Amino acid sequence: MAKKEPVLRVVELKKSFGPVVIVEGFSLQVFPGEAIALTGRNGAGKSTILRCIIGADRPDSGVVEVNGVKVLETDPRIRRDVATVIDDLDFFPDLSVVEHLDLLARAHGIPDSDEAVDEVLREVQLVPQSGQLPGTLSSGQRRRLALATAFVRPRKLLVLDEPEQRLDVEGVAWLAARLQAERKRGLAIVMASHEPELVDKVATKVIRLAGATYESEDEQENA
Repeated sequence: MAKKEPVLRVVELKKSFGPVVIVEGFSLQVFPGEAIALTGRNGAGKSTILRCIIGADRPDSGVVEVNGVKVLETDPRIRRDVATVIDDLDFFPDLSVVEHLDLLARAHGIPDSDEAVDEVLREVQLVPQSGQLPGTLSSGQRRRLALATAFVRPRKLLVLDEPEQRLDVEGVAWLAARLQAERKRGLAIVMASHEPELVDKVATKVIRLAGATYESEDEQENA
């Protein structure tokens, strides 16, 4: 049997801002079908790790690879394989909700892009708002649109920074079910979260960060 290779490999990651060390000695492997949750207080380094994983920040030292390719934000192989919801997205002000998703689907060569966009709109419950401009949406609806931009495109690794932000209780339950389904289809997921329900239902492993140190819990069984 062929050896299973990790989708994401992080080795001895270090990142500082000025004299302050945010992350040091952080290592991680994520295989298909695994979901890693980063938890800990604000300022513990969760977002910094995620930004280094996607190439938005360059680490001071260490290795970050996706499918054996060194992560560079501009590398088309990384853009093809990694879907992210990190910061609040800057949507095009003159494109409607449906036009944003259609642009992404077509840019990534999704077959039957119209059908794919319609399906995602139904799932994130934005069909009534599909013709609106993003600036007219509520904060919760903008978060659903941000998540939709990840779900409408191809992906092998999904990186999420507090995806539960501004979602109501129903929205968090929907997101947990969706991420469970993504994981069961073989997607690799890394997310930072403060929402215990989301972590409990989705994560196969939890890494608790405390400044430049971290501890990893044993793999958990999830439905």
